[in-house]
Amino acid sequence: MPDSPARAPGFLAQALRIAAKDLRIEWRSKEILSTMTFLAVVFVLIFSFAFVVGDARPPAPVTSGILWIALVVSGTVGLGRTFDRERDGEAIRSLLLTPTSRAAIYLGKLAATVTLMLLVEVVLTFLAGLLFSNRVAPELVPVATLLVLGTIGFAAVGCVFSAALLRARSRDVLLSSLLYPIIIPIVIAGARGTAQLIDPVSPDFEGARFWTQFLVAVDVIFVTLGLWAFEPVVTGE
Repeated sequence: MPDSPARAPGFLAQALRIAAKDLRIEWRSKEILSTMTFLAVVFVLIFSFAFVVGDARPPAPVTSGILWIALVVSGTVGLGRTFDRERDGEAIRSLLLTPTSRAAIYLGKLAATVTLMLLVEVVLTFLAGLLFSNRVAPELVPVATLLVLGTIGFAAVGCVFSAALLRARSRDVLLSSLLYPIIIPIVIAGARGTAQLIDPVSPDFEGARFWTQFLVAVDVIFVTLGLWAFEPVVTGE
């Protein structure tokens, strides 16, 4: 009896393979992760010298703003390198010629980028709690929820722009110019929600819940638009 032909992997399996490939390469080099972490730590330390004087700690909105801006700055570095390996030797053409769904490529890249950003955010959150606010640890779960949701929305847009600028010479500058105006709602929602959670005087949990729900809605919109826009952007059609 002849062997049955091998069944092609499903959509989710394809996306996971793309993410696993990127994470495996990054684990060996640690180039992107170390750069992102170093930049985020330096950013936070600079602001600690500016705002921490003696036992005085900055107000919650300042702490929240520092945390989210450090996330955006370090995350932009990671997004700028998302398709670097595919650019070398026009490997992106080989990837697009495989039977892998374009949407699966997008979700795989998104998952790998989100994973790297979340690893950096572990360090960021620890430093923010240590240097700026003792309210971060008690509210760690809701703060982490905001960070995860904000990261997904940020990376969903960033992966599309990173693919669009794959062959651009000044892609790092162009990526920031295109990306930052789009992610303003994410940064505002994340910073406001985090500030309301870690406010030592009057935490506003209802307000933080509203911003969490807002980020969920934004993530759904951005990921849906990313799935729709990725194929024409990456193929140049």
